[in-house]
Amino acid sequence: MISLRLPPELERKLDSFAKSEGKSRTEIVKESILHYIKSRGDNKTPYELGLDLFGKYDSANSDLAQNRKAYLQKAIGKKNEKRSSH
Repeated sequence: MISLRLPPELERKLDSFAKSEGKSRTEIVKESILHYIKSRGDNKTPYELGLDLFGKYDSANSDLAQNRKAYLQKAIGKKNEKRSSH
């Protein structure tokens, strides 16, 4: 069993929400705690969160990691050429 003190404003909001949902305050608090635990219990690593994105956009440059600076300089050069031609 848990005893819980809420600030008066939060208690009023809880009462209003419980009434609009047709549930008791206890039911709302239980559901909220369960939702909180479930959302925190599904701790995925950054890798797992991005897994569906890795490799999604192919640059067609297999050496991009090794030669990124050269590719960047080339791209900046092209951008500067466009600016100076206007």
